[in-house]
Amino acid sequence: MSIMIEVKDVVKTYKLYRKPTDRLKESVFPTKKQYHENFNALNGISFEINKGDALGILGRNGSGKSTLLKLITGVLSASSGTIKVNGRMSAILELGAGFNPEYTGRENIYLNGLMIGLNRSEIDTKMDGIIEFADIGSFIDQPVKIYSSGMFARLAFAVAINVDPDILIVDEALAVGDVRFQMKCIEKMKELKAGGTTILFVSHATEQVKRFCNRAVWLKDGVIEAIGESSEIVDLYEDYMKYNSGDNGESNMKTADSKVNDEIDPDMILPSNPDIVASITKVNINETKFKTFDQVEVQVDYEIYDKIIHGLLIGVALYTPDRQYIFGPNTYLEKINVPNTHGRHQVKYVIPRLPLLGGTYNIDVGLFNNEGIVCLDYKQEAAGFTVVNKYFSEGLVYIEHNWEVLR
Repeated sequence: MSIMIEVKDVVKTYKLYRKPTDRLKESVFPTKKQYHENFNALNGISFEINKGDALGILGRNGSGKSTLLKLITGVLSASSGTIKVNGRMSAILELGAGFNPEYTGRENIYLNGLMIGLNRSEIDTKMDGIIEFADIGSFIDQPVKIYSSGMFARLAFAVAINVDPDILIVDEALAVGDVRFQMKCIEKMKELKAGGTTILFVSHATEQVKRFCNRAVWLKDGVIEAIGESSEIVDLYEDYMKYNSGDNGESNMKTADSKVNDEIDPDMILPSNPDIVASITKVNINETKFKTFDQVEVQVDYEIYDKIIHGLLIGVALYTPDRQYIFGPNTYLEKINVPNTHGRHQVKYVIPRLPLLGGTYNIDVGLFNNEGIVCLDYKQEAAGFTVVNKYFSEGLVYIEHNWEVLR
């Protein structure tokens, strides 16, 4: 398998000055007193990315993620170490980066195409597809300085993923676009990945990394804390963020208003916001008080406003009141097909023998598509229940077990 990107012993050092005049003093008197402190944004990292890999890059703000991507794309130069890139690279690093604000959207398509090595005739053959994908109407011939952030994201994505790159780099840009555009971008990225394109993907939404990427790297304070299979690295990173980072276990998942409608309107009303493609309308639970090993039934009512949503999935998650994540299956992982066409639908989630011991628990429900990468609607604490027993065991869950007397 061919290596597309090789990073070897890379260090990136910045000079930090306490005040602007210190920079001037040091430049005027270079052999005198040193006025700066060195800061290693990256400190000797090494890894390889093979053709067709989708590598997720995880880490807190300031861990070196964006610096790494800028080094790979050539925006920055490494202080030491080497980076080798094989193939045509297309990148979305910052909103509007590489765009001339005075140029129109169409002119910026030519500019960006030329920057990554396409000639004008090649850009001409791709122009209609790029404009159609961006879907910003007549604004394509207006200066991009009047674009909204969403329009910037649309045009940037449209250019980056429609120029047949060997390597695609995406840095948090998915967080800007609306849900419909996110769905379209993920579909196109999956198509590129299936065709052998190597993808580097930075996202604070760890579920996106887990479900889209096959590998992941966790950067911590400028060094690689862990690298490997994406779901394993995400689990390590989330565990660290929950228990060691001071984030108090706050979830990175997208949440919605926790209130759920008690009644469904007899005539489904389309939402005024066209970006809403589906919504959860009601969540019912068969009881609010259980004993361990009782059957729990959660009924989820939802509406779909598009003709069809490909790859629709439903997830139901159990949490403690302090948001400790207990269990969260979804219909995609368990290969359950749920209704995904226009209209109102109901799905029942059943736990035949509840293993939880005494306590209070909450239920979250979410609608997603693209293997859970794009969140369509999410109801946090949509339902709750308590478990009350006569004293027979201790802990959070009851685990089937046996005792043997050996002597």
